Amino acid sequence: MSTVSYKNGLLHMENVPLQKIAQKHGTPVYCYSTQRLAENFQAYQSALRAIMPEDKFTICYACKANGNQAILHLLGKLGAGADVVSGGEMYRAFKAGIPHDKIVFSGVGKTPEEIAGAVRNDILQINVESEPELVAISGLAAKESAKTHVAFRVNPDVDANTHEKITTGKSENKFGIDIKSAPALYRKAKDMAGIAPTGVAVHIGSQLMDLAPFAEAFKRVATLVEELRRQGNIITTVDLGGGLGIPYKGETPPDIAKYAALIRDIILPLNVGVILEPGRSIAGDAGVLLTRVRYLKESEDRRFLIVDAGMNDLMRPALYGAHHEILSCNEPAQNAVMTAYDVVGPVCETSDTFRAGAELPRTDPDALLAIMTAGAYGASMASNYNTRPLPAEILVSDEQFDVIRPPQKIEDIVAADVIPEWLA
Repeated sequence: MSTVSYKNGLLHMENVPLQKIAQKHGTPVYCYSTQRLAENFQAYQSALRAIMPEDKFTICYACKANGNQAILHLLGKLGAGADVVSGGEMYRAFKAGIPHDKIVFSGVGKTPEEIAGAVRNDILQINVESEPELVAISGLAAKESAKTHVAFRVNPDVDANTHEKITTGKSENKFGIDIKSAPALYRKAKDMAGIAPTGVAVHIGSQLMDLAPFAEAFKRVATLVEELRRQGNIITTVDLGGGLGIPYKGETPPDIAKYAALIRDIILPLNVGVILEPGRSIAGDAGVLLTRVRYLKESEDRRFLIVDAGMNDLMRPALYGAHHEILSCNEPAQNAVMTAYDVVGPVCETSDTFRAGAELPRTDPDALLAIMTAGAYGASMASNYNTRPLPAEILVSDEQFDVIRPPQKIEDIVAADVIPEWLA
């Protein structure tokens, strides 16, 4: 992670000591690097510019990875669109200034209100996940006297070789339309009111570290596009989804230039516009979660560092068994003896464990730790479990840092509850 490193004995994000942020804003607290967010987005831009004109592709950042308004606004200024999976995320994208014609609406359970909002705001396209959803979109668009561009998200039955809870392109997954059934559904769609079925979409999963599943999925999509055109359909866009993995424990991530080469070789001969939906690979390594050690608990065979962050703040280890490196914010001496600690949170669940056996220098209460690669699916998945307030979020740029979401107050959480009069 190039924008987080030790300088003068302290862990810095860009040119800000993380200790300084923790001292001012408390812990737990999320910190994001403006520089790294921009670098990661621009890596996609550069790779795609090398293979096609800029007006032929749209990079729609997946808001579910991290939907903070400041991050969406930053990426929008760099040219990003947005991939949204709810009405709430669509509203976030609008408020952040993302152009409506750069917004793609995905997701398997769109409500009538959400669909109507997408239609009225004339977004780039709606990715259809089922025939009943297609019927609903047609009816709502016709009521608005609109013509809405849709792409059918097809399920190519390709194993992404990733975690079972984040794979989306196998036949047993809930996502997408069976690719074999797609031609018949496109035939129906041509005669339906309110829609223009001009796209094909695919997304096979998240955190892929191998390009082979992408190549297989892209080939099946290309074959489908050719078949659809033979039956008279006008297909102008292909949405290839996201899913490029990032290193959490030293893995070698896929090369974006080689990923772009797959698009060049398999998709560009179709003469279509290309949409990509990266999320994790833009936000993931741009963020850390700072947490302070509250207690050191030792037994005969275990040493527990009990920290003030919990699984409600960063759900990935509890939900997926995900690995996050943990660093001391004070640089260890070169000859420091490393000790194995179980880094755990205060939530009343055994699964509230960030790392078992984390190798750290001797660590005492009040020490500040950084949970790395926490920019994606961290704050966006956080909850109030155990009535714990959501942590603050901070955006760093060179030597400056500012709050982009203040810490939540317990009083505000409780104030949302209502005791009915008949109970009182």
